[in-house]
Amino acid sequence: MAEATAPERFITVSLAKRGVSCTAKLLDDRAPITCAAVWDALPLGGDVYHAKYARNEIYALLPPFAPAEPPLENPTITPIPGDLCYFTFTQTQLATKSYGYDDSAPHHERSTVVDLALFYERNNLLINGDAGWVPGIVWGSVVEGLPEMADACQDLWRAGALGESLTFARA
Repeated sequence: MAEATAPERFITVSLAKRGVSCTAKLLDDRAPITCAAVWDALPLGGDVYHAKYARNEIYALLPPFAPAEPPLENPTITPIPGDLCYFTFTQTQLATKSYGYDDSAPHHERSTVVDLALFYERNNLLINGDAGWVPGIVWGSVVEGLPEMADACQDLWRAGALGESLTFARA
């Protein structure tokens, strides 16, 4: 008898102000705990930031939403284009001015913050001058719309992220 497989799940990742989105498949087979936590909490979103250290990454900082923080499943320090990654940071890890957050950023109100990220181009390395290696959980992979999203991310890098939001929702 064949083993039943769960149906594939998809989400939409969007930059609202720029009017662009892409579709990602959840990697339930590789990061089941993280996928379940994100799926159950959708929709999620917030102010978007462009990574300073990792290179080709945009992300939103969110309050914790899982019953317990997921373990480091399906980890990477070299995300590829289309990877969706999950990170957890403490307030002190993001407290230095080098991160560029003002006092209204989510990490100032909480002891823990979740970073949901999209990597849109290659040659990323998750190393931070303050903390060293920062492995992330790869929980999703973009399957449609990455070139358009990458163009919008480049515009975000060049023109600025102010007033832009990054959202994750069920497709």
